[in-house]
Amino acid sequence: MRTWHRLADEPKLGAFDEFARSIDLEKLDPGQFVRLIETMDMLGRAGTGIELAGLSTSTFVRIIEQASAAQLDALMEHTELRSVVLAELFGRMGRHLKPGAPNLVLHWRFTGGCEAGGYDRYQTVIENGQCVSGIVQDRDPRATVTIVPTDFLKVATGNASAPLLFLRGRVKVKGDIPCVANFPNHFDLSSP
Repeated sequence: MRTWHRLADEPKLGAFDEFARSIDLEKLDPGQFVRLIETMDMLGRAGTGIELAGLSTSTFVRIIEQASAAQLDALMEHTELRSVVLAELFGRMGRHLKPGAPNLVLHWRFTGGCEAGGYDRYQTVIENGQCVSGIVQDRDPRATVTIVPTDFLKVATGNASAPLLFLRGRVKVKGDIPCVANFPNHFDLSSP
C-alpha cells in the first residue's frame, strides 16, 4: 500500500500542522504519545479549532508513520482514542477516493475491541463515486478483513505490507481476496 503523503489538492500547511510536525515523537514514551493525541481530541471537542480533523492528511499520516510500534499499540489500547483515530482514517479515505472506483462493500474487524466478539467493526461502501465508512454493517460485503488495528494503521501509512501480513497470518480475509488486495488502489495516495 502506498503512503498518504501530501496530496496535490491539499492546501498549504497551517499553524496547527506546523506545530504537530515540530513534535519529536521519538522523545515521547507511549503514555505521552497517547496524551498528545488525547489532548488534540479534547481540544477539538471543546471547539478550540485545534483538532485531528483539522490536520492535513499528510500531517495526520506523518504522525502515524513516525510513531513507534509501542506508541501505536498504546493508542489502539485506549478505547476512546482507538475509535477516534480509526474514524479519522476512514473519513479521510472518503475524501481521497479516485474517480472511477468500482462499487464495493468491505467489512472490517479490528481485534481487541470492546464490541461483541472482541472486535470493533466498520463497513466501507464505495458506491457511485462516493466512499463512506462507519460502524453500521448493513450491507453484504464482498469481503471481511480481520486485522490488528495497529497493523491497519501501519498498512494505511505504508509502514507495513498487507500481502506480507496476510502471508504471516496477521490479516485474515473472508471473501474476495483480490478485491481487498486492490482496495488501496482506489484512493489518490500520490506523493507530491
